[in-house]
Amino acid sequence: MESGGAGRPVVYLFGSAAGAVFGLPDAVQEARARGWEAAVGLTPAARGWLEAQVPQLEELTGYPVKSAYRWPGRPDVLPPPDAVLFAPVTFNSFNSLALGLTTSWVVGYAAEALGKGIPVLVMPCVNAALAAHPQFARSVATLHEAGAHVLLGEEGTGDGSRPFPWEAGLRAVERVLGR
Repeated sequence: MESGGAGRPVVYLFGSAAGAVFGLPDAVQEARARGWEAAVGLTPAARGWLEAQVPQLEELTGYPVKSAYRWPGRPDVLPPPDAVLFAPVTFNSFNSLALGLTTSWVVGYAAEALGKGIPVLVMPCVNAALAAHPQFARSVATLHEAGAHVLLGEEGTGDGSRPFPWEAGLRAVERVLGR
């Protein structure tokens, strides 16, 4: 297991542009309270949504928020992770990850992490209509086959009436870290 400063596990918290992404700062605080180092990655759209919170996220983590690939030859600014929690994951990012379409840095990194054997936990945030699309079930199966931990909850309507289950995702990270 890789570890950050003082032997603390490093957890990447990735998010895409679903309304639940606004809970990411609280999830980072909770990850830090559990003794983890945290680093944040966002799809470009999610970064746009959270632009006002990026300075807070960088202060909480001590790392830049990544949403783009680094230039060739430049060093990586983040420590290697022990686990990746990709939450919330939109229908687009979920299917892109399953199909290996690295449409953004977070999707590309999550795909690469699966290939490296780094635990990747994926929490889709889709409504019932999108969950009923046949590609969604195929993507769930493909991601399971690739070794991802796909965390599915109750199907929602997409109206934001239920809170996103951040705690369930963080508990799942604890399990894969063996803590």
